[in-house]
Amino acid sequence: MSMQESTECCPRFEPAPWNDKTVTWENKLFLKDRVRSLFHIPLNFGAVMTRSMAAIKAAGAAPDEMVILSDENSPWGADVYIAISKDIPGAKTTTLSGTFLSRVFEGPFQNMRKWIEEMNSFVKSEGKPLQKLYFFYTTCPKCAQKYGKNYVVLLAKTN
Repeated sequence: MSMQESTECCPRFEPAPWNDKTVTWENKLFLKDRVRSLFHIPLNFGAVMTRSMAAIKAAGAAPDEMVILSDENSPWGADVYIAISKDIPGAKTTTLSGTFLSRVFEGPFQNMRKWIEEMNSFVKSEGKPLQKLYFFYTTCPKCAQKYGKNYVVLLAKTN
């Protein structure tokens, strides 16, 4: 990693380990927070991330691999899950378990509807039921612009 890269807030994302893979988690620990949205456009994502990352750092709960999932469960907000390495006293934490099919997409967020349709087709082609869809935004917009790639991983829970 170059000195310039190390000063950015998001590490460069490597898509290969996530593209067309099956991911299995057993009680994977996450800090859970909520983002306010207007028709799925986040309004306070930066503030939520700043608050959550400060809590993770203060507790020494940084994970080996940073995974930040969004559950777009309402046009007015989304639950955000940030992987942590240990419980954080006083914070809302939860676990996720199950098998997930993952696929990496790259491009502007305006392609999201197309990506969701493609992910639904992919899950169906694998003969799996889609129980829930999570979005893994791999870098912040500033770092995506710096790296020249805006990767988004869609994770489909299939059991």
